[in-house]
Amino acid sequence: MKKLLLSLFSILYTAIFFAQVPCENGFAGDYPCNDYDLMSHISLATLGASAGNDSWGWTDPADGKEYAIMGVDNGTCFIDISDPVNPVYLGKLPTHTNPSAWRDIKVYQNYAFVVSEASGHGMQVFDLTKLRNVTNAPATFSADAHYGGFGNCHNIVINPDQGFAYAVGTSLNNGGPHMVDIQNPLNPVFAGAYDASFYTHDAQVVTYNGPDTDYTGDQILIGSNEDEVVVVNVTNKSNPVLISTVSYSNIGYTHQGWFTEDQAYFLLGDELDEINFGFNSKTVVFDFTDLDNPSVAFDFFGQTTAIDHNGYVKNDDFFVAEYTAGMRVIDVSDIENSNIFETSYFDTYPNSDAVSFSGAWSVYPYFDSENIVISDIDSGFFLVRESGTLATEDHEFSASVKLYPNPTHSILNVEIEQGELTQVEFFDVMGKKVLQASLDELSSGQINISNLSSGVYLARINNKISKKVIIE
Repeated sequence: MKKLLLSLFSILYTAIFFAQVPCENGFAGDYPCNDYDLMSHISLATLGASAGNDSWGWTDPADGKEYAIMGVDNGTCFIDISDPVNPVYLGKLPTHTNPSAWRDIKVYQNYAFVVSEASGHGMQVFDLTKLRNVTNAPATFSADAHYGGFGNCHNIVINPDQGFAYAVGTSLNNGGPHMVDIQNPLNPVFAGAYDASFYTHDAQVVTYNGPDTDYTGDQILIGSNEDEVVVVNVTNKSNPVLISTVSYSNIGYTHQGWFTEDQAYFLLGDELDEINFGFNSKTVVFDFTDLDNPSVAFDFFGQTTAIDHNGYVKNDDFFVAEYTAGMRVIDVSDIENSNIFETSYFDTYPNSDAVSFSGAWSVYPYFDSENIVISDIDSGFFLVRESGTLATEDHEFSASVKLYPNPTHSILNVEIEQGELTQVEFFDVMGKKVLQASLDELSSGQINISNLSSGVYLARINNKISKKVIIE
């Protein structure tokens, strides 16, 4: 029995505690990369799904813990990433009706809002604070509220500054924005709709603070509408007003875009232009300094032929999921001089960079920790981080740590030859934390582990290294 436990421990020790793989010589394990390390990976099989799609995130204001939210065909998965190399799959909110390849999630305050292309799905509302006390992961969650003012829906947009959700691509109003008051998240109420005889596939809504002072403080929606980009003032939900439209050359399918931080430029991805016209992955850069007269500034072409999908701006970087080419990072700091360029990438689809709808669906780059979520259609959840910003195993520190007696019955002594002992955490073979001992800054400590059952555990010291402990 002990040999079986040790064998299982060996497998899980590698899978759980050494998930981080640095990007070296152009690869992080099997994955092509440039300047991004793999923190961790959770497969679709572990998530109990057949396909992945959208992703978002939530940071708990109570303690700063970070949680990734990933859509899959049969529901929405929640993952504790507060320890990025040891993510914990907490559970799933099942789809409201049928499975679907399309699911989208956004967050307002401490609630997730979920829509899907599944017939009759509507909008699920989930209280994210329930993730704080999951005792038997992975759990099956239930929605805390449901909005049935529409059925199927392609996407949901939320401006976190305002308590309104914008459902786009529904079967209502020709697919135009369907606006819902979510200021009381558990009681969503219809607020208005915009029907201009066009279908909005995706959108961004901002409280405008850009260079066009005519609209300062207004709620501005930028819609990606299949064959054009639209600018709509949605401040008055009962009377939204079209400001302008703008088109571009070589239209395939106007898919999704995002403002730069100063709201002067809009970066658009067209989902079918690479297929239809045969060029490399293209980003259309619009000049939005005048919302009444937007124009194309220039086109940026990437380094592969892959199709671009969802992209988001954080500071001076544009993080874009390019399906088979994975996540690409584009520096937009000199965009006003028509000078943007790719700096790095992490490719979750190592098979090829073919022009196909496989690989990375979306990215979420907004955690304060700077860990980035990549949701992959075929391979599940990835967490990556810029190389060199989180060290791997500290071998010098590891050599200075002693645990004894080991095996032990009830008391474990921990000594550090150099440095100070501040914390020891214990994990079982399934990766569940079962004990945490916080100590004063000492060179040694004695820990009572008599409440733990016999078996093999991992002791993690000062959040730096992990060592095997056997309790008899």
